[in-house]
Amino acid sequence: MKKIFSIILTTCVLALTGCSEEFFNINQSPNSAIEENMTPSLILPRALHRTASESAINNDEYLRWMGYWSRCSGNYGPNVDEEAYLLSSSFRRASYLNWYNILKDFDVIEKNARTRNETAYLGIAKIMKTIGFMQLVDQYNNVPYSKAFDLGGNMLTPYDKGEAIYKDMILQLDSADRLLKAADVNANLDIKTADIMFKGDLAKWRKFGNTQRLRLILHQSELLGNAGLKTEIDKIVANGGGFLGAGETAEVQPTYSKDLGKQNPYWNTFNINDAGGLDNFNRANTYFLNLLKSNNDIRYQYFYSKATTPKTTGEDYYGYVYGFDYPSGTPEASKYNAANSSNVAGPGIAKSATMAQWLMPSFESLFMQAEAIQRGALTGDAKVAYEAAVKESYVWLGVTDAVTEATNYLNSATKPFAVWDQNTDKLKLIMTQKYIAMFGINGLETWTDFRRVGFPAQADILSVSPSRGNNVIPSRLIYPLEEYQYNSANVLLEGTINPQTMKIFWDK
Repeated sequence: MKKIFSIILTTCVLALTGCSEEFFNINQSPNSAIEENMTPSLILPRALHRTASESAINNDEYLRWMGYWSRCSGNYGPNVDEEAYLLSSSFRRASYLNWYNILKDFDVIEKNARTRNETAYLGIAKIMKTIGFMQLVDQYNNVPYSKAFDLGGNMLTPYDKGEAIYKDMILQLDSADRLLKAADVNANLDIKTADIMFKGDLAKWRKFGNTQRLRLILHQSELLGNAGLKTEIDKIVANGGGFLGAGETAEVQPTYSKDLGKQNPYWNTFNINDAGGLDNFNRANTYFLNLLKSNNDIRYQYFYSKATTPKTTGEDYYGYVYGFDYPSGTPEASKYNAANSSNVAGPGIAKSATMAQWLMPSFESLFMQAEAIQRGALTGDAKVAYEAAVKESYVWLGVTDAVTEATNYLNSATKPFAVWDQNTDKLKLIMTQKYIAMFGINGLETWTDFRRVGFPAQADILSVSPSRGNNVIPSRLIYPLEEYQYNSANVLLEGTINPQTMKIFWDK
């Protein structure tokens, strides 16, 4: 399969050179660029960096679909395929290829760690492979999995069922936990340096693996039901590793710096790139901005930036309706352009060019735990867990007097939007506040929550593009062009893909 040949060759080179000659010097090897010479310590830093980067910066279409962001209509014309939900095999094709490239790195780590008996690296690779394959399944349902990297035995890669992939990933996470629990960190070459996420802290890796496993199970909430959720979550609790808690964000830090090719990916993409260029395309979405402002939620000031040049005094934050375009003939002076509107790199989400790049924020873990408790699948007090998650979002953003501000928000007498005792639908409350907290983090994860539980409401965030017709927010994607070109025998077995009517296996 030509795609896999490309993945292998590209990954071999990239694993050695990194994303720039200077950045990942740890990945440079004096040996030949063949898989057998790639110790896990050489490949892991780049693979972790690329995973966090891919999740954070290449899910922007979903952040616009989900009502967080919009196009700056004053400077840019409509993106019809995205805003009218007219998807093709070209839509997001690069991300599909990127994930298999990244996953190839982790597959090499897994194989070589097993050969070298470096069981901590082996456990880490198993966890990280579930991140990439989860994102592929959540977009395409059935994808190459069990034979994805078996080039010798499968020149044309068969597809595995999404449900079967999920089941195996949960087994792989169980195996990873047992490996990490028993591993001797000192028997894993340079792991405290190569592990740019947890610095070789295997207890943190166990928590991360368990939290990822919780996420996979919650994705299936409408398929498994609350009793089924509890059965699966009980298995996680039984291993004793716990979940990520307050202050325990899974994030990578390969020493980002304000230099060419070395800036934090989110900052570099959505704020100011390393050449000094600004992101003038992505702007505040009117729906999300008004949702927060109308409920006295000051986090909008941390998600969005103030307009550089407000058109009206006091109009510091300005957004656009998703899919809106100014009518033909509108004078330029009447349009709100980039300088008059708010970008998506506010001071809480884009702190600096040198900040660590998140993969799973602490508050995301806390919201998942709150959901599981509310569903009766995890022991605890749902109200306490929910309020802790909201407070953690404020803290994570760096809100001034974060705990006090969050407490006031959670107990407001005039705006009971987030008050536990004033909302009868507790699950909706938890999911709505998770939706707010997940601004800019990983649009795919929010799209997944939207599809499985229906929050936010589609009517609130639907594109107003005149090209949309009767289309609604898609339920899945079409396989990329390369699959139809080079793996047609297998991809055609999946039938004609209609993103408007076909769903991911867990989407009931």
